[in-house]
Amino acid sequence: MNKEEFVDIIRLRSIERTISGVKENLLDPPGRSPAKDTIEESNWFNNLDSANQEFVTRIIRRSVEAGVFTFLCLLDGVMAIENGPNKGVLKLIYEKDGQKTILSDQTGDFLHELI
Repeated sequence: MNKEEFVDIIRLRSIERTISGVKENLLDPPGRSPAKDTIEESNWFNNLDSANQEFVTRIIRRSVEAGVFTFLCLLDGVMAIENGPNKGVLKLIYEKDGQKTILSDQTGDFLHELI
């Protein structure tokens, strides 16, 4: 797996699934007795017209994408996770069949740029 493949997987399995999951939960809260907040949010969302529901979905998308982008910035090392001059380095390694690929190295494209 290379960086581009990893980002494609993140896009599909993290971003898209999270967006659709949040929207599904707004439309029809899961569980036998959802939390009061969840029911209130669902009632509010379901009372919106389709244009406003789509507007909320766009806000959900931007929020999810921003969260993933920030997380990838942390993995890429372009956003500090520690204070002070002596900082560690994060490395995301994909390993398969004894082969290791560093996905969050400082060479080539950064993960946050590919998303």
